Amino acid sequence: MQKIVKIALIIIGLVSAALWYFLPSGDFTIPEVAAQAADSGAMNSMFFITFVLIGIAVVVALFFTLKNLFSTPDSLKKTLFSILGFLLVVAISYFLSNGDDLDPEFLTDMDATTSTVKKIGTGIYTFLILAAIAVILMVVPSVKKLIGK
Repeated sequence: MQKIVKIALIIIGLVSAALWYFLPSGDFTIPEVAAQAADSGAMNSMFFITFVLIGIAVVVALFFTLKNLFSTPDSLKKTLFSILGFLLVVAISYFLSNGDDLDPEFLTDMDATTSTVKKIGTGIYTFLILAAIAVILMVVPSVKKLIGK
């Protein structure tokens, strides 16, 4: 399997090098050159290769993560507690956000609704709560170490 992966990576590298050679050259700040680069078959092929490789990496990472997660019940239990804790923080943030945080003129200028403002407020409160939890989890053990010595 390792030899197949190495051969595939060598082939992908050679194809990418060939495509790199066929890329248009020039100053991409000039609209005509930028349009030529955007319409280039070599550029499109390189993007396709990139998307395929990213897709493979995501699938492999998710597969092994889920495989390891379901192989040990303790890690599955910890993961479920973490997800539930996060959902609890989001629910608390949603109820803290009232949707009236912005000036009404801003809402009309930006075509934003009260629901949109409430969602933004939920995100901000979620970030602030998680940041506070992170700081507390870093400070408390340090203080315990200082006091314990």
